[in-house]
Amino acid sequence: HVGQDQFFKKIQDAGGTLNGFTFWDGTGYFEIVPKNALEMALWLESDRMGWLLSTVTQEAFVNQQDVVQNEKRLRVDNRPYGHTNYVIHKLLYPEDHSYNWQVIGSLADLQNATLTDVRDFYLKWYSPNNATLVIAGDYDVAQTKKWVEKYFGEVKSRAKQPDPKVQHISLSEVKRAFHEDNFAKSPELTMVFPTCESYSKDSYALDLLDELLSDGKKAPLYKVLVEEMKLTPSVSAYQGSKEMTGDFRIRIRAFPDKNLTDVEKAIFESLAKFEQDGFTDQDLDRIKAKIETNFYNGISSILNKSFQLAFYNEYAGTPGFINQDLQSSLDVTKEDIWRVYNKYIKGKNYVLTSFVPKGQTDLVAENSERFPVVEEAIVAKTDKVATKSDLVVEKIPSNFDRSIEPKKGPAPGLTLPTVWQDELANKLKIYGIEHNELPLIQFSITLKGGLLLDDPNKVGVANLMTDIMMEGTKNRTPLELEEAIDNLGARINMFTTRESIVIRANTLASKFGEVYKLVEEILLEPRWDEKEFDRIKRQTIETINRQRVRPSTVATDVFNKLIYGEDHILSNSTLGTPESVEKITIEDLKNFYASNFSPSVSHLTIVGNISQKKATAAIKSFEKKWDAKEVKFAKYPEPSAVSKSQLYFVDVAKAKQSEIRIGYLSLAYTDDDYYPATVMNYKLGGSFSGFLNLILREEKGYTYGARSRFNGSYHRGPFVASSAVKSNTTFESMEIFKDELTKYRKGISEEDLTFTKNALIKSNARRFETLGALMSMLDDIAKYNLSTDYIKQREKIVQDMSRESHKQLAEKYMVPDKMIYLVVGDAETQLEPLKALGLGEPIMLDKQGNPVQQEATTSMK
Repeated sequence: HVGQDQFFKKIQDAGGTLNGFTFWDGTGYFEIVPKNALEMALWLESDRMGWLLSTVTQEAFVNQQDVVQNEKRLRVDNRPYGHTNYVIHKLLYPEDHSYNWQVIGSLADLQNATLTDVRDFYLKWYSPNNATLVIAGDYDVAQTKKWVEKYFGEVKSRAKQPDPKVQHISLSEVKRAFHEDNFAKSPELTMVFPTCESYSKDSYALDLLDELLSDGKKAPLYKVLVEEMKLTPSVSAYQGSKEMTGDFRIRIRAFPDKNLTDVEKAIFESLAKFEQDGFTDQDLDRIKAKIETNFYNGISSILNKSFQLAFYNEYAGTPGFINQDLQSSLDVTKEDIWRVYNKYIKGKNYVLTSFVPKGQTDLVAENSERFPVVEEAIVAKTDKVATKSDLVVEKIPSNFDRSIEPKKGPAPGLTLPTVWQDELANKLKIYGIEHNELPLIQFSITLKGGLLLDDPNKVGVANLMTDIMMEGTKNRTPLELEEAIDNLGARINMFTTRESIVIRANTLASKFGEVYKLVEEILLEPRWDEKEFDRIKRQTIETINRQRVRPSTVATDVFNKLIYGEDHILSNSTLGTPESVEKITIEDLKNFYASNFSPSVSHLTIVGNISQKKATAAIKSFEKKWDAKEVKFAKYPEPSAVSKSQLYFVDVAKAKQSEIRIGYLSLAYTDDDYYPATVMNYKLGGSFSGFLNLILREEKGYTYGARSRFNGSYHRGPFVASSAVKSNTTFESMEIFKDELTKYRKGISEEDLTFTKNALIKSNARRFETLGALMSMLDDIAKYNLSTDYIKQREKIVQDMSRESHKQLAEKYMVPDKMIYLVVGDAETQLEPLKALGLGEPIMLDKQGNPVQQEATTSMK
């Protein structure tokens, strides 16, 4: 009863958002809407459950086949180590086990699926007696129950499907396999032990075991593989429980030249060390404190509360399990840990996979056999013809006219959170919001600068700064600082952006005082640990090299270089390059700190379960401990404007998708036209219902998603339209981008303008729910000197926009003849056709954005 593409549009038009997902044990759909649209959401969701089959056409089905195959290319086929789960599950689970195959299936399975398969699956599983409905938020309970009865009550139940039985796996031997990965830069070893199902007593103990083995500098995997043997920059172990069973994984992504046989041996040395050294009660308490904080963070939004209640009801038997889940973790004893270690890990058989870069089989763990992984061939595009389906669906009756959309109630008024402000004598500005739903506090200190303050000859100093400052303080070793944070159950992290350095903390309200003192100590008393500095440098270089093989990262980095020009600091990644990082010394970091860390270019934001009085009383200590100084920012010449469009191409051999970036250097966040231009862009590519996505995904099936956006900050930032498209649709996708950018300049309909206004204004009702959302609001106020009611000011901008002013903005800021066009993909098959786009002879670049000598290419026949 809902028209094609109208489900998304109706929810967004109401100011809401929505999505769906499938995992190993179920499927979920969700909508988040202002409370006046609740009845509409129930009408839509019940229509999906009861009447979907009456509207599914063969044409729509063929399109979604393409969409999901593109999702697989994006998430699996076109990324390093993407096939790891496939190989593991084929080895770990018998052929008749549900977990033997991947949730997303194979490209062949997706291609061979039929509309009849969809019908059979739908009739088996989409039923009220096989579903949990959760409604969370501010609503009238009695009225909502009546709506649920009206819309879902007549949906017929189907034959009840028995709940899956627990199916634990037992391996009769160790299974070892390897795969040469087209995109991997470093060898990766994964060791997998069969374990147990979700919410079982053992699963909680295994969750704590994975932390003991891998988390932190005291963990045996870290001590042996990172510190002693220097095989890898990091380690991970995690328990993954599902409805029927689970597995425990140890994953090591090694340095490029390390043999995975040595990695496997080192893992067993780590386990032996764990058995010998054991762990203390304090170690266990430290992990439990972190779990408690994470639990409250995990239910901080209405959506996450809903998910948890639904999962508890479906897989733990009752939504009331929310009161037991956390306690089950806190009740785990040392004896439980040793019991599950001996039961599932020690001396047990396992699956081992070695994923190595193409041509480097000498790095594979010994006695491993090649595992057959089907790689998609890049073939010429053929237009699909939607054959007529023989699926006959009888008209499904209803007790009322479901084609009539429920009327929405009055739109809820926008109530902005109360923002308080203060400023210390040392010029540190403070912004806060008191929010008392959960016993949590988040706060951060932001220092203006980041990459902007880097020396162009040693890019990466700012990034290394934020890493080294988390490695101990003047009076605490790296391990002592880590334990101090973990004992409080807190999270403190520090990171560098293109225009700032941020230290951020998340803590239980009861621990705020102690956590704040640690943040102050980290910021004001750096340790400058030489040993950790050397490790961090190696780790950073390895991270850079790994990212250089990801087509999406390559596209972003090269695009920035093209729009800013190589002489501008913002053309660089915050990480720097392997060459620049190699040159950096710890003295460079000390000098950066001495010159650029000042309260005069900083602000502190704090939200959560804390009053202004209590917060300022703690923060006041900065006045005496942190003196202001002048921070000098280098001035860079304004990048040259693009006078004529030009196509650039970066070759990633055998890429299953092409990454597309189209745009130019546009507005700063502080420009008067920045927000109006953002509003103008909304219907082009600012949401799922934008023209780019509706055509490239929903109509053509070329991509999993297409978007466009303005991305300004202190400085001018890019306008960029982007997508990852199936390789053999690269030319057609580029044509569509060009055509839609050109057409958009001619204006949009009144209906589309109204949709834009509704989506942007009504969505404000859900903007201030979580601590993270409130922090983001305060950061914008602080960084860009916005008024505390800037949201309402922006509502007026949206409301006052006319079709004519929208068209004027599009004509001014959407000029496809003066944009950079970049494709990152397989040159052998995709380069030659692009010459017909009318964008000049394509200029070939390497993965760092440098011109390369173009070799002859063969067009795809």
